[in-house]
Amino acid sequence: MVIDTIYDRCHGSLFDRGSADSWYHRQPDPHYWPEGTGNGARIQVTDPADIAEYMAGYDWNEKNGGKKDWD
Repeated sequence: MVIDTIYDRCHGSLFDRGSADSWYHRQPDPHYWPEGTGNGARIQVTDPADIAEYMAGYDWNEKNGGKKDWD
């Protein structure tokens, strides 16, 4: 039996941050910006559940999403 986890996919969520890092060809680095990307302090994620949420977004984009075309 497969159980799908439902993640918050809102802008700025850990899932969103992971998918954005994948989109922009960045290596996985679980983090977020509580005041919006590039604003305030960058928070490095250490909680296993938070890392899993970030990686779910990263892996989703690697499998289903696209990549930024820099041309």
